[in-house]
Amino acid sequence: MGELSKKIGKRIKELRESQNIKQFELAEMLDMEPSNLTRIENGYQFPKEENISKIASKLNVFEKELFNFGHFEPREVLIKKINLELSKLDDKKIKFLYKIISSLKELD
Repeated sequence: MGELSKKIGKRIKELRESQNIKQFELAEMLDMEPSNLTRIENGYQFPKEENISKIASKLNVFEKELFNFGHFEPREVLIKKINLELSKLDDKKIKFLYKIISSLKELD
C-alpha cells in the first residue's frame, strides 16, 4: 500500500510497544487474526475504519493519535522544524527549553 499505510502501521507498533503489549496480545484484544495485525503494522494493509477505533481504544489513545507520525521524519527535517518553532518563542520559554534539553544529557 501507500505511504499512509506504512506510517500508521509504524505508529500503531510504536504505541503498542511503548505499552509493552505483544503483537499477538493486541490482536487478541481486537479479536483480529495476528497475521492481519502484522500486515497493518508492516504497512501492507490499511486498517478498516472500525478497527481504527478499536485499536485506539485498546491502546488508550484518541483516534487522531494514530495519525501523529510527524516525528518519523528524517533528523534534518525535524531539526529545521524545531528551529523554526524555537525562533517564535520568547526568551523565557527559550531558557526553560534549554534547561530541559540540558537535563537530557544526564539521562545517557
